[in-house]
Amino acid sequence: MGRYIGPWSKIDRKFGVVVSGRKSAAKILSRRNYPPGQHGRIKGRRRKITEYGLRLMEKQKLKFLYGGLREKQFRRYFEEAQEAKGDTKEVLLQLLERRLDNVVYRLGFAVTRRQARQLVAHGHVLVNGERVKIPSYRVDPGDIIEIREKSRDIPFIKENLENIDPRSIPSWLELDKENFRGKVLDIPKDIQLEIPVNIQYIIEFYSRV
Repeated sequence: MGRYIGPWSKIDRKFGVVVSGRKSAAKILSRRNYPPGQHGRIKGRRRKITEYGLRLMEKQKLKFLYGGLREKQFRRYFEEAQEAKGDTKEVLLQLLERRLDNVVYRLGFAVTRRQARQLVAHGHVLVNGERVKIPSYRVDPGDIIEIREKSRDIPFIKENLENIDPRSIPSWLELDKENFRGKVLDIPKDIQLEIPVNIQYIIEFYSRV
């Protein structure tokens, strides 16, 4: 399956939570809190979901939360987490958090992970002084992530940094706003997702297929 390129308002409405990261999405959900499509509104309530459907939905929510990852790519993360030492749920989230596009988002250079992916893909981001155009690039503790000098005048990047709340920066990252730079201090810990996701359901989903 390829990457989703349709309207993200439909994705938010499908899950009933804001997975797109857009600030305007919450208002749309409050007005149209039912799934998209001509049969989406059924007496104003969502249809009952099967046990399989619940697990599939949690997996899809996490995929879309991290920018709409492809199924093959997401499954590779799961398999790597399953083979690693430690708790599979924790390792899976750590692998997703260590993606370069996610770090760019967490540092406040972008307001959504999709915007962060575009920044990386278009060559606006440096890792340890080298331009990296691969959104899935995995960062390590000690890495320096920065916006390249020629890109620092892009209006939305400056606006994003001006509006960032320092308290929203996770403890495993450090932000230097004045120099458009961040540092990876540690492996992600105590990861707080923007929406509730049952990671155990995702493990059960892949255990059954």
